[in-house]
Amino acid sequence: MLKGLGYKIGDTVRDDLQNVHLALCTRRGMPAIEIIYATETPGPVSGILKANASMIYHICYTSKDLEKSLDAMERDNNRVVLISAPKPAPLFGGRKVSFHLVHGFGMIEILEDDQPRSRSGGKKSHEKVVIS
Repeated sequence: MLKGLGYKIGDTVRDDLQNVHLALCTRRGMPAIEIIYATETPGPVSGILKANASMIYHICYTSKDLEKSLDAMERDNNRVVLISAPKPAPLFGGRKVSFHLVHGFGMIEILEDDQPRSRSGGKKSHEKVVIS
């Protein structure tokens, strides 16, 4: 489906900390989409992947300051529960990702934002917005 929509499918990366295989799909001017599928051994999202083979189940955001972002969500009366503490993500060059459940919204992933800006002010790498 994604190729038909003009997305380029990136190389598959194995993330041993999350126990999943990942591929980042990109298209200029559109949100990047991450394809996630199980490894041979169970991991944190095995249950979700087994129950729903193809679905969007979380959204990823970037943050320059994880604690400040979490505090801001909680100050806005959101109940935020840590699912998985920050871990290096091979798909993003070792940048740390963490997963959180926001009551009434669903699961979110927060990717640390420490990438250098290009001269035009934009990111040098693709921003991941939607994950399936």
